[in-house]
Amino acid sequence: MNKKILCYLFFLPVVIFLTNCSSKEEFDNYYARPDDLEDPIFQQLEAHGNFTNLTALIEKAGYKDILSKSGYWTMMAPNDDAFEDFFQEQGISSVASIDSITASKIVRYALIYNAFRTERLSDYQSSTGWEEDNAFRRRTAYYDGFQNKMVDGNSIVVAGSNRNNGLGGDYYIPGDNNNKYISYFVSEYMDALGLSAFDYQYFYSNSSYTGFNVLGGKTVQADIVAENGIIHEVDKVSLPLISLDQKLEESSDYSIFRDLLETNLVEYIFDQDATDTYQNFTRKTDEVYVKVYDPELFFSPNNENYIKEADNDGQYDAYTLFAPENTVFQEFIDEVLLKNYTALDKLPKYIFVDLYNAHMVQNAVWPSLLPTYSNGLDEDIRFDVNTDILEAKVLSNGFFYGTNKIQESNLFYSVYTSAYLDPDFTLATRLYNDGSGYREIISNITGRYTLFLPSDEILRDHGFEYNINRSEWVYTDPETGNTVAGTLARTRLLRVLYNGIVPTPNDEMNDLSGSGIIRTGDFDLAGEYIKWDNNQVWAAGNEVDNVRVNIIGFEDQRNGRTYYIDDVLDFSEEPQGLDLFALALLPGSGYFNFFRFLYSSALYDTATGSIQGVELGTSYTFAIPSNDAILQAVADGVLPANSLGQPNYNPSTPEDRDKVEAFIKYHILATRTASDDGLINGQTETLLKDFEGNKTYINVISAPDELIFVDSANRFSSYIPNQSNNLADRSLIHLIDNYLLYTE
Repeated sequence: MNKKILCYLFFLPVVIFLTNCSSKEEFDNYYARPDDLEDPIFQQLEAHGNFTNLTALIEKAGYKDILSKSGYWTMMAPNDDAFEDFFQEQGISSVASIDSITASKIVRYALIYNAFRTERLSDYQSSTGWEEDNAFRRRTAYYDGFQNKMVDGNSIVVAGSNRNNGLGGDYYIPGDNNNKYISYFVSEYMDALGLSAFDYQYFYSNSSYTGFNVLGGKTVQADIVAENGIIHEVDKVSLPLISLDQKLEESSDYSIFRDLLETNLVEYIFDQDATDTYQNFTRKTDEVYVKVYDPELFFSPNNENYIKEADNDGQYDAYTLFAPENTVFQEFIDEVLLKNYTALDKLPKYIFVDLYNAHMVQNAVWPSLLPTYSNGLDEDIRFDVNTDILEAKVLSNGFFYGTNKIQESNLFYSVYTSAYLDPDFTLATRLYNDGSGYREIISNITGRYTLFLPSDEILRDHGFEYNINRSEWVYTDPETGNTVAGTLARTRLLRVLYNGIVPTPNDEMNDLSGSGIIRTGDFDLAGEYIKWDNNQVWAAGNEVDNVRVNIIGFEDQRNGRTYYIDDVLDFSEEPQGLDLFALALLPGSGYFNFFRFLYSSALYDTATGSIQGVELGTSYTFAIPSNDAILQAVADGVLPANSLGQPNYNPSTPEDRDKVEAFIKYHILATRTASDDGLINGQTETLLKDFEGNKTYINVISAPDELIFVDSANRFSSYIPNQSNNLADRSLIHLIDNYLLYTE
């Protein structure tokens, strides 16, 4: 559009208006401030007459002009009585003793961006609209800005992180001043969360809960309307609250907790944007460093912005930090962290990350609701608000609890800890931690486990190593020298270490002087079986090699016992047919007759010992009829006989060969490994398919010291204990006292 036309359109209404105005008085009246409009905040405070100290500070802080004009503020305004109490607390006589810097702090921290009546203070301003009764905080006009700090003996200019570094990697956003928040406690929010006066007075023991408290004070008169906002009269002067970071810096009671955090998980990083802002504002030449907390921490204690997934999310939540006092924290260092390390600087960084995440919660933890929250390790909070908390503070970016105990994290008090906090077991720890899920299993403090733990030296002797440069596992076969890397190597080690994880809810393996068999792995993801006898243990691979693993020490933890072992609990890589072969050759073996039929059948590969349909690495149960049971099957015509009525191991007719194969397949149960421990019960698929290609099943009845197989003819066969529970690749081989009969 032509600029002349634009100008014409702009000035035309003015011309029309002026030609219709008879005088300047009419023009002024048209644009005059409406008579019914309330005065601005500063004038309202003056008019009320009981804010003389506050108005004096507003002028001293240079905010009179701002608060006398248009704007959109909420002011938590302390009255004169509040200032009289403040003067006594500070040991001063009047407002004249307050300097301009302190005046600015008081005024700016009392100012909240945007105007909120009481009914809106409890609502969260989300990006999609108001969320009712979901807020207890608001951003104020106050921020710390740049600070001079002594770091490693040098004075530098420091800015705090204004983001959690883990969220996108940006720890400092230029233009964000890291404004502090103020907290208030209104009944709508408190009731919605199920909170009560207990939650408020837990932080403010000398104050009474009224249904509208601002920090430690109460509201005297709410919703005083001004032209440029809302005033809430309060009976307490509030200086800006410190942050969680500043609380640790100022409180000597938690200095050891802070020093360990600062030494290992804090960096001061030069930032050009922050430096430009500082130099432009101050005309000084100092460089600015941002104090940055490790990105793996659950949050940055100096970030005032909460998570910042949404612009205002600091209205509805905050952080919580539990900080153990010096004595108990030093005891934890000496007795736990340094049990196997010579010094703290020898510990891997992830230990410090886990330790502090265990004491961090990305929510405001209200005292009455404490058991409902989880920490940065997704654990329940293990503090008692009645006995374990030394002090509780509402701070600018969260809640602070000083404690007389450590958060008893799973990672530091479980069988997992035996590897985690010992430099001799870094390979096992690495695999536990790499997403395998093993850490979550064995660190579960509510369960009971036995852990068989091989050292780095033993794992390396067996060909396992981790290539740091390539970030991958490597396995070199000690016998052949063949090497595999990546997933194949990791999978091998996963299986070896899973053989050493045993759920023992009743401490079943605390005494290994006897003998037994037990299933490894988690209840939800079954592992393989291992055996023990006279303080020696072994898995299927050890049984194949005729090797026993010795116990060389143990350590008891909160959730079970760790055994240190001199070898790995190895898995078998040989086909189960070879295991049956070995069993058949034992003196007095009850497996001989069955194996003769298997060996002569088309199912058996005599070169490798593999059985058709049986895959390595898959779970099976072999229910093998005894020699007498095989003879009975021959007599019953279920298996072929020769002219003398003896077993015909090499039948010549297709029908007899099919009969043998069907018989063998029906005695191999697929997908599950059953033992006499009560873990597997019910219908279990076999390798046999019926004439229409449908699966066939055996019913398994298992209980301690009992294992029964019920066939489709409802015939019962029991295991023979002294020749059963033989280990094989993800399998158990049992001898049973009857044969299993399949009927249509």
